[in-house]
Amino acid sequence: MAKYEPTHPRLLQPLWSAPGLCSCTCGGLHTEGDKAFAEFLTDEIKEERKIQKHKSLPKMSGDWELGVQGTEAKLVRRVAGVRITVTFNINNSIPPTFDDEPPERQKTQEQQEPELTSTPTFVVEVVKDDTKKALVLDCHYPEDEVGQEEEDESDMFSIWEVSFQPTSESDWKDTNFTLNTDSLHWALYDHLMDFLADHGVDNTFADELIELSMALEHQEYINFLEDLKGFVKCH
Repeated sequence: MAKYEPTHPRLLQPLWSAPGLCSCTCGGLHTEGDKAFAEFLTDEIKEERKIQKHKSLPKMSGDWELGVQGTEAKLVRRVAGVRITVTFNINNSIPPTFDDEPPERQKTQEQQEPELTSTPTFVVEVVKDDTKKALVLDCHYPEDEVGQEEEDESDMFSIWEVSFQPTSESDWKDTNFTLNTDSLHWALYDHLMDFLADHGVDNTFADELIELSMALEHQEYINFLEDLKGFVKCH
């Protein structure tokens, strides 16, 4: 019987032997671009670790218990038969920065990276032991309030929406009446803000929440870079 000879022997060569590709044992396709990418990520991770302000997540004052699952954080506080839960997610929590300077001026000024601030929206859930309803307040940081001077007594955050929901989050319904604060009487709004402050959600809390969110966001960013490096790196 005649021996079979492939008509296109190069098609039977392993990918790692192709020109411009590195030879490793992981079985994946790796290019010189991947190598350069991994080297860049190595340097970037080192730089990010140098500027990392918190090696561990900062604690909130006021006896808040912190739980973290991925990019979502949950703070829980119990006071005199009341459970207050604050939930936020760091995804998309850093507002985009827009450079309005003309190109000529950019070239003449020293290049300086703007300081990134993580200001996530957060949900406050207040539950009393003797009720089956939760008072839910959706809050956010107005852009013009972030970074205000300490002597400015204006609120760092605003209430966006208010609603009552079942105590189980899985039972929350969009059909429940939701009060938008845009059309709310100012006195009622002030009472709601005072209610939050009485339960530990005030300017001090909001300021510490930004610090916590920034630490968590930076931590997750470094983890992402490490995962990305592992994904493209030759093993």
